[in-house]
Amino acid sequence: MSLYHAALAELGGVFSRLDDAQVEALVAQIAAARRVVVFGAGRERLQIMGFAMRLFHMGLQVAVEGDMTTPAVGPGDLFLVVCGPGYLSTAAALMEVARAAGARVVMITAQATGRCAGLADDILLLPAQTMADDQGDRASSVLPMGSLFEGSLFVLFEVMVLQLKTRLGITAEAMRANHTNLE
Repeated sequence: MSLYHAALAELGGVFSRLDDAQVEALVAQIAAARRVVVFGAGRERLQIMGFAMRLFHMGLQVAVEGDMTTPAVGPGDLFLVVCGPGYLSTAAALMEVARAAGARVVMITAQATGRCAGLADDILLLPAQTMADDQGDRASSVLPMGSLFEGSLFVLFEVMVLQLKTRLGITAEAMRANHTNLE
């Protein structure tokens, strides 16, 4: 089996273990939110920024934490955090701030018992190797470090976009109209 096929098989394994009800619940929360603010670190940040771009293309109010234009969060808002390993000090601090401000906090993670889990209102478990379990006997992927989790995020987010398009009645043409013309 080639490395390509091994990596694809691992991605398939992640999605065969994914709880679709958790995904549907997150899609419903995004659809109902006044605005969505997203956070991730490292390569997970790159994936969630791509998701934020698609939410913007759908006409939703969305911001990436850390950008200068990120608004304050409060009641009716959703703070969506990606934290594959289950704990990052920055994620924990931001989750506490968002909760104190009245925003709903949802975390996507591979470690549902990680230290940040208790700070989330809901968790979407994405069962893929991260840097929390990529060494020794715990390593399970041919991909390095947290690459399986990060690749799984891309697929998850694209499927969630399809679900949101259907739920909100958004057309491809409407999304395209929100795409930048400054490229």
